[in-house]
Order: sequence, then structure tokens, then C-alpha cells
Amino acid sequence: MKLTIDGRDCTFEKGATVLSVARAHRIDIPSLCYHRKTGVAGRCRVCVVEVDGMAALQAACSLLAGDGMNVHTRTARVLESRRMVVNLLLSNGQHNCLACEQNGACELQDAAYSLGIEVPAFVIQEPVPAKDLSSVMIQREPGKCIKCGRCIAGCKSTVVNEVLDFDNRGDASQVICDDSLPMGESSCVQCGECSQLCPVGAIVDKKSVGQGRPWQLKPVDTTCPYCGVGCQVTAHVDEARNRIVKVTGREVPPNDGMLCVKGRYGFEFPSSPLRLKRPLLMKNGQQVEVPWDEALDFMATRIKDIVGQHGPDVFSAFGSGRITNENNYALGKFARAVIKTNNIDHCART
Repeated sequence: MKLTIDGRDCTFEKGATVLSVARAHRIDIPSLCYHRKTGVAGRCRVCVVEVDGMAALQAACSLLAGDGMNVHTRTARVLESRRMVVNLLLSNGQHNCLACEQNGACELQDAAYSLGIEVPAFVIQEPVPAKDLSSVMIQREPGKCIKCGRCIAGCKSTVVNEVLDFDNRGDASQVICDDSLPMGESSCVQCGECSQLCPVGAIVDKKSVGQGRPWQLKPVDTTCPYCGVGCQVTAHVDEARNRIVKVTGREVPPNDGMLCVKGRYGFEFPSSPLRLKRPLLMKNGQQVEVPWDEALDFMATRIKDIVGQHGPDVFSAFGSGRITNENNYALGKFARAVIKTNNIDHCART
């Protein structure tokens, strides 16, 4: 099937939305409440488009694409509507980009920039909600919340922890934890899915606050080292200090952006001064740093001598849930094929 967006012919499969078709063809339609993982929301109305034959503007995130549909994303009517919505979101005066942790990685900031909004059209004076600093790993700043609901959808449907929800209605609505408890006193497990999905600076990783702007950090894609699942992560590295200051989940298999508390927040150990960086051998009663070749040759010789003297069953190998399945397989292969013993066990065995 085919539709036209801003004069471009775009093919799509049945069931696709106009927003997904546009993004598949690299046509920019700003949105705030929609995320691929949390699904259609239709709350923010920033993604509105004009469609021939439809009187009202349509939310592209919830509008199903139709064969032969003619869509316009940059008409004066569309841009005026988007500017009004973004100006309303900015009107509480709490979105100070200069001081915000998400400056440079904020979807509201990007929308304002694309619409040419330099200063909010109007500012509403209202009480500023206090920050919630009760959590160990996550910082909440309700004054910056745009009520998009992405954090709630992620908490309820993606990781199924069901901690976050909306309270009250209209302008008084707010995101709460459990029965309006501080996050640190709630049933939150600190997985950080809410901070990953938040499009603004309302929910951020507490440990990364003040540690560097997004453009100052080098993103390095890698694999989480904590278990055998193989979750894909991006380590945001401060190259000047040679240390990781933030970890985010990559939205690819197997984890699709989700991480546990260790995978997302346990990232200090690579730069710990206590970390062993070179192998040690005992020489003359003292541990001495040696090259890897020397350490591996020593291990191979000792294993060969012990097994040759006492037989293969004197050797035992233990796998771990903290390494990959491939590493565990290699360990089993080494024990059975090289040492000739079945003495191999694993910490996850029940």
C-alpha cells in the first residue's frame, strides 16, 4: 500500500500508523508521548498532521495509514497547532535548558527548536513542586513533567513493576509512586526504565547528574557484564577522566532497552582503583605483576602437571551466571575434551 506525505510516495504495511510510516521514510514529525515500546498514547498532540478529506487535524501516532492517503506535515495550520502545544508545555517556566540535565538530549527542546520557539509565548506562575531525591538511583523533578505517560506505560507494561501512575485530573494531574509515596519509600526496584523513556528532564539517573553534558560524553556500545543474558548497553564515557558516568540500554535484542539495577547503575568498577588490571603471581612470598603470556603459561603448566600426577578427576571447573552462555560452553568443553573430566558445575544449578 502507498500514501503520500509532503509530496513523497511512501509504501507501508497494513496496520501501520502515519507516524511510523513517516519515520520509516525519514520524514520528521515531532512527538512527545509516543514511544515504540509504550505504544499509542495520543496525549501530547505535537504530532498532528493535516490529511486531505479530514476536517480536523489528526494525531499521526494514532492515525492508521490508509492507501491513497495524502498527508501534510508542515502546513501553516499544523505548525500553528504544534507551536501552541509546545508553548503550553513550556508555560510553567520550569524548563530551563541551561540548568537541565537533559540539555541536548531532550525531545521537548528538540520540538521547540524545530518550531522556532526561542522564548515561551506565555508563562504561568504556579507553585514549583519539590524534587524527589529520596531514591538512591533516580531523581524526579515533577515541575518538568509534561504528563506524557511514557514512564507509566513503561513501568506498567514493559517491565511490569506497576509502581507509577497518574493522580488527580486536568492541570492538577501528576505522576506518583504507589499511593503517592516518595520514590525511595515506594516499591520501585530501581530498574531505571522510567528514566530511559522520559522525553524531558523530569526523571533522570541520579548518579549522572552534573557529570557531563550528552555531547561531552563518548557513547560506547557494549554488553552488560553482570549475567549471561547479554543485555546490550551504551556506556557514556568521560574521556578526560577515563570513567563511565552513565549507562543506558540499547533498544536492540535481547533486552530492547531494559536493564536491571546492576546493569544500569553498577558501572563504577571499571575505573575503581582497587581493580586488578594485570595478572599476579606469587614469587618469593609476594604477589608480583607479570605479563599475560607468563601467567597463562604458568597456569597451563601447573594444570598439566597436577592432572598428570593425580589424574583428570582431581580437576574441577565451575561456571557462572555472570558470564555468557558461550563462555560457559567453552569451560565445559575445556573440562570434558581437554582435561577429560566431567567434574563441572554451575552456580545456577538447582
